[in-house]
Amino acid sequence: MSTGPSDLGIENTNIKTAQGVSLDGQQKTLVGSVLDLFAGRPSLKKLALWADDGVFEDPITKAEGRKQYEPQWYGLQVAFSEIERLHHEVNSGGNPISMDLKTRYVVKGIGKEQIISSKVNIFYDKDTGKITNVEDKWDGQLPDSSFRNVFRSLNSVTVPKMVSVPKNDEEDAKRGNQ
Repeated sequence: MSTGPSDLGIENTNIKTAQGVSLDGQQKTLVGSVLDLFAGRPSLKKLALWADDGVFEDPITKAEGRKQYEPQWYGLQVAFSEIERLHHEVNSGGNPISMDLKTRYVVKGIGKEQIISSKVNIFYDKDTGKITNVEDKWDGQLPDSSFRNVFRSLNSVTVPKMVSVPKNDEEDAKRGNQ
């Protein structure tokens, strides 16, 4: 991958790693872009680092494919008035890249604050450099019941109907995402 963090507008370039963990340039770019996404700072350029058939999953959604995962990231701007990363540390530089992440969210309109501690796994294709899957395991877990998975699937279909994704860089810039 020849595109670097500055070309993509990646804001999180100071990647903290556990002792003994090192990341190459490509891995740093992927981690920085994912940290930006979790901070509610999506852009089409950052999401171009994802495979078209990529997957994002957390306890409330399992978004499969670009049409489902892009609105999930843009939806953070819609749902939260404040997003603050409290901590991150990359624990593994393999595939997946694993990191601990602690984030504070404030829900728009009602001001409710929520702190989420996650274990995030970033899977990527070494040949293309594209992200293929991001698992956001709140408190280190993803749901394993079919009942909860029904709601995760429903969320992945309804969010794209409510959250629009910019069609081009110009629209993205108007939203402040570059």
